[in-house]
Amino acid sequence: MTRVVSAATVLPPHRYDQAEITEAVAGMLGVSGARRAMLERFHSASGVKTRSLVLPLERYAALEDFGAANDAFLQFAVAAGDQAVRRALTTAGLVPADVDVLMTVSVTGIGAPSVDARLVPVLGLREDVRRVPVFGLGCVAGAAGLARLHDLLGADPDGVGVLLAAEACSLTVQRSDVSPANLVASALFGDGVAAVVVVGPQRARRLGLGGPDIVGTRSRLYPDTERVMGWDIGGSGFRIVLAASVADVVERHLGDDMAAFLASHGLGIGDVERWIAHPGGPKVLAATARALGLSNGELDVTWRSLAEVGSLSSASVLHVLGETLERPATPGAAGVMVAMGPGFCSELVLLRWPQ
Repeated sequence: MTRVVSAATVLPPHRYDQAEITEAVAGMLGVSGARRAMLERFHSASGVKTRSLVLPLERYAALEDFGAANDAFLQFAVAAGDQAVRRALTTAGLVPADVDVLMTVSVTGIGAPSVDARLVPVLGLREDVRRVPVFGLGCVAGAAGLARLHDLLGADPDGVGVLLAAEACSLTVQRSDVSPANLVASALFGDGVAAVVVVGPQRARRLGLGGPDIVGTRSRLYPDTERVMGWDIGGSGFRIVLAASVADVVERHLGDDMAAFLASHGLGIGDVERWIAHPGGPKVLAATARALGLSNGELDVTWRSLAEVGSLSSASVLHVLGETLERPATPGAAGVMVAMGPGFCSELVLLRWPQ
């Protein structure tokens, strides 16, 4: 088993109340009347109170094209990614030269060389570090990235891996699109990066590193759901695809998937002490709670993350993980990380805190 030993989140410096963002988006989109009322309704019902954005609000309307937005993404991803990885490594008592695998996930910007390659000289990583850039998993990528990093480190008991999720969701809001999907995206998504350090069992023992072990993972891709969530990519960049049926898909499938996954490890839903869920919005979180039979504040950390930073796409569930790691756990406690994303798909990661 590999061990999750630290996590760190870095947010951009431009922080706004939701009401300020609502006003700026309304001006940028030029909405009035019924569309303005719809925008305000989506923003007020999003569960988001504050968000941090890559750019000052007044600069979004002046973005020339997708190229300008993508340049801003790359600049932010590298600078904030450098900070997040250093913080996570320092917390674990490690240095950049210790890193054997660097995996980066994102769905809001692209680059070649990729973000991970750009980070190697900035961080001072070894030239033989194994790099794994992943694009397109969206909101599920935080959990999926952790699962795949666990797979990669399985053959290296002394290995050190870093997962970096970098997202600048605000740069994808389309300035000429007044569709409900774009209005919802403008209400829900924020910007941020999160880094997680995972080590093999031998390294964890040798250095006395605490944190939960990754016991098992499971992936699920649901048929005939390609248009539930994702992007249509064109000349103006990433145009959101977001169906009203997202919460329905979650409620229809997640409970049975979770029960089967836990049963394969001799557990039931009632045996899970800590739930680390992606904050996909109020409807999705409510559907998650219903599907899993959770009603006693089990998702409070996720709800708080949504309110304080919005949904950070792939980085969100890692932000929730970081908050969870800061709270003492019962020895031997089981935890589950769960996230959903384009495909439509889900990723489950079973964690166990040491005795």
